[in-house]
Amino acid sequence: MKIFISADMEGISGVATNQQLKTPSEYARFRKLMTADVNAAIEGAFNGGATEVVVADGHGNMSNIIIEEMDKRARLVSGSNRLMCQLEGLDESFDGIMFVGHHGREGGSDVTVISHTLAGICVNEMKINGHVVGETEMNTYVAGAFGVPPLFISGDDAYVNEVQETLPNVEGAVTKRAVDRFAAELLHPEAAQEIIREKAEAAVKNAASQKPVTLSGPITFEIQFKGPQQAKMTTTIPSVELIDPKRIRFTCDDIVTAYKHMWGCVIIAMTATNGVLGSVNA
Repeated sequence: MKIFISADMEGISGVATNQQLKTPSEYARFRKLMTADVNAAIEGAFNGGATEVVVADGHGNMSNIIIEEMDKRARLVSGSNRLMCQLEGLDESFDGIMFVGHHGREGGSDVTVISHTLAGICVNEMKINGHVVGETEMNTYVAGAFGVPPLFISGDDAYVNEVQETLPNVEGAVTKRAVDRFAAELLHPEAAQEIIREKAEAAVKNAASQKPVTLSGPITFEIQFKGPQQAKMTTTIPSVELIDPKRIRFTCDDIVTAYKHMWGCVIIAMTATNGVLGSVNA
């Protein structure tokens, strides 16, 4: 049985503030905790019957997991130049996908720790076919196009509740209680990792009974950005329509193409935040 893990950082054990992921000394600590949470999920997956595990590092520059400390039975996708963003490496050969250390969407119905949608610097809201989505839901729809069902999530309690409204059958490992966007009631990391290990094992044991979540085309994305400069520059892609100063829309035939299209728009928007040529010397 082959399992894909998409790993993020905001939902890992111990994280409560954004500065912990940005201050160099703190970031070094939380890289280790991210690696430990991922290892707990890997161990749980193998305990549950997995024979192969691939991990995609999906936070920030997507190069956070410490490879020499990662469970040697798994393989790691690392680095940021990816056509498939947090899903790089996923294909039809996988039997399930797990989301470790993920977080709630920005503007969700309840406060979640360090909530955002893919790129906090630019994205305010994302919709697929008129429905607001977070990263987990969006990635699940893409996985569905490959026939891969969602099995497991880990993060704060509000994130787990948010995702299970849409995906009620996923196993949810709660690593902390959300107090505010930048505050949490934390479990000791070893206690959180034990929960991750147990829930991941149960999820993989139950994988055969889970079904992929699919969306048939056409697929329409709407993205609301935080600044008009971000939205407008994405219209350099001819298929992107500006529907108000901060909001764009585009339609593709299928979810995988639309996901790549979305990622291209987000890359442009991030670059446009302070001017696309602001750091280029003539």
